[in-house]
Amino acid sequence: MYYVLLSGGSGRRLWPLSNEARPKQFIRAVKKERNSMESCSMLQRVWEQMEEAGLAGRAIVSAPREQAELIQSQVGRVAITWEPEQRGTFGAVLLSCAFLQDRMGAGPEEYVAVMPVDPYTEGGYFTALQRLEWVMRDSGAEVGLMGVKPWYPSVRYGYILPGQQKEAYFLVRDFVEKPGEKEAQALLEEGALWNCGVFCVKIGDMLGRARTYGVEGTYQAIMENYGKIPRVSFDCQVLEKAENLAAIEFQGFWRDLGTWDALGEQMSTDTVGRVILDERAENTQVVNELEIPVVVLGTRDLVVAASWDGILVTEKSQAYRVGEITAGLSSCPMYEERRWGTLETLDNTQKDTLSTLTRKIRIYDGMNSSYHFHRERDEIWTVLGGMGELLLEGNRIPLFPGKAVCIRKNQRHAVKAFQNFSYIEIHVGASRGNEDINRITFDWDEIERSTIL
Repeated sequence: MYYVLLSGGSGRRLWPLSNEARPKQFIRAVKKERNSMESCSMLQRVWEQMEEAGLAGRAIVSAPREQAELIQSQVGRVAITWEPEQRGTFGAVLLSCAFLQDRMGAGPEEYVAVMPVDPYTEGGYFTALQRLEWVMRDSGAEVGLMGVKPWYPSVRYGYILPGQQKEAYFLVRDFVEKPGEKEAQALLEEGALWNCGVFCVKIGDMLGRARTYGVEGTYQAIMENYGKIPRVSFDCQVLEKAENLAAIEFQGFWRDLGTWDALGEQMSTDTVGRVILDERAENTQVVNELEIPVVVLGTRDLVVAASWDGILVTEKSQAYRVGEITAGLSSCPMYEERRWGTLETLDNTQKDTLSTLTRKIRIYDGMNSSYHFHRERDEIWTVLGGMGELLLEGNRIPLFPGKAVCIRKNQRHAVKAFQNFSYIEIHVGASRGNEDINRITFDWDEIERSTIL
């Protein structure tokens, strides 16, 4: 069986740390182990668990293209299928099945288990995941599901209602999406499971669905005709229409860390960053990504989060409202992580037809930016620290603290860090930020070969 990790979304419920450039699965704030003080991201934790379970060699990540560098930065070399555009989980699963068939040699009669990239769970979850192939073969179901045994009547999860019980699984009678409190309690008494977003399908069956939209079931064909695939979720397009569904129950530890109160329970410490939290504070977590200190005194049942995108102070009981309340805020990210380093936006100004942007960039030791150019802006760099080298239109320019460089429109350039490298970058022109990056290559050896030295 093969495995697909779905990575998408903007994670608005974990604003201000999560944004379009860094969804919640990339935030390094959860405990690596349940009894550990070491922090990592949800993606890093899940991928390490996949490796420990021996599943990583047959697993891929499905993600929007803009997450490419962030995924590689956090988990290294992993097979990834990039969505040409975001069209919902149905298209992502269809594209993933085609990738598995054409790029990884999967046969049409083989199965694939699809799961979110960010569950906070234990090793038994991945053992249970492997049982889905047997369930599919034994039951002949169109889709196999895995649900979690609830421990309280949640109104935030969907529920799987059990039907006929088999030896090690049950047939699915129905679904209930986010019930009220009384209905949730009744569902628990009925033996319903939380729907944890895991499902299993036969690869050939999924690819056959592409042909109903006039698209051949190959990776190249689906990529080239992705706009013909309905913009809809897998649940709406497949689950709700299926007549034969089977499910297994996972009884172990599982959490969906989609809100600040849930994330706070699984943080390695109560504070991250420059924080002073006094001894009188109770059940309070503070995450600070800014370089200025945050002081929190005498609080109870609060989450405080500060980043370049904003500052959040919320009672834990109200944390579920964060996504709704912040939906109308600017989506322009002020902090971004890349494979090679980080970017912090210090100023972003538009006046008439002139745009200016100032940001602080850090490049990890030995890493480099892409070789690229800008059509609509000039850039001025001032080095703050470390040592590096700029390749600018065939010229090698050593970079050191205090060095200033001007890069004009259409000049091809790339930078490599040798030691703790950071600099201030100012954009001046008709474009700013990532909207005017015309990449040529990331490979430094190729960059050096392509320049006239």
